[in-house]
Amino acid sequence: MLYDIVIAGAGPAGLTAALYARRAGHSVLVLEGGVPGGQAVTTPHVENWPGTLSISGPDFAMGLYQQCTELGAEIQFAAVTGFEDRGDRKTVRAGEQIFEGRTFILANGVRRRKLEVPGEERLGGRGVSYCATCDGSFFKGKDVAVVGGGNTAVEDAIYLSSICPTVWLIHRRDSFTAQQYLLDNLASKPNVKPLMGHRVLEIQGDKQVESLRLSGPENQRILHVAGVFAAVGLIPDNAMFSPPLELNEYGYVKAGEDCATNVPGVFVAGDSRSKELRQLVTAAADGAMAASKAGQYLGAR
Repeated sequence: MLYDIVIAGAGPAGLTAALYARRAGHSVLVLEGGVPGGQAVTTPHVENWPGTLSISGPDFAMGLYQQCTELGAEIQFAAVTGFEDRGDRKTVRAGEQIFEGRTFILANGVRRRKLEVPGEERLGGRGVSYCATCDGSFFKGKDVAVVGGGNTAVEDAIYLSSICPTVWLIHRRDSFTAQQYLLDNLASKPNVKPLMGHRVLEIQGDKQVESLRLSGPENQRILHVAGVFAAVGLIPDNAMFSPPLELNEYGYVKAGEDCATNVPGVFVAGDSRSKELRQLVTAAADGAMAASKAGQYLGAR
């Protein structure tokens, strides 16, 4: 089947693009290698969505997913593994399957950056995690550590403070970069213990995480924890699309507010795009814009 629009990614940008495309009457296929919602599904509470005081990330994601499916968007859970521009047809590979669209919207988002320290790979899934809301329940009643100083790290620490006796918040700098409302909330959690100016040198343990070896302002120390949650930033995953898509020096797809890439008929939305602010509301705005521009492209052919 030749779809009007093939979308890579079922995060807020991709699903919003599907929503607007279906409302415009276009046939739509969304390909997703994980779960719907992208980074939103890992957020305990969404509190910056206009008109909504608070909603859990999973509920937000599920609502958007249901909107799209009820409008007739086709969603297949398969990770995109290849892309080729053939002019009037965009070929997208997902596993062993090949799909074709008259236009293509890249909305595959970003992934969590790893700590890149000894023990991280070996103990992955055995105490090393990149999603507090996904895995936090496994550590109920146990001491854990969160590594990072931005919004995600602080959100993770706040979430874990309700189920873990002690949450160590390890940050390499002297101050956090998270938004003030999160820092105010963090200050009300006495069991969250910040460790400023510290770096993780090694994750230690035999079959499970048992401790972290840290470097600090004065010397090294061993911190005994049952789990460590890495929240040290996000990185794009766009290498497979370049060429033909042009990327900037950080690996994000070059595109302006119209979400148009250097390839005619190919658009980019959400965290995959080069831009200043990466939030739910800007991801949704990108999705709407990408769908609109894809529709204009289809109408002009």
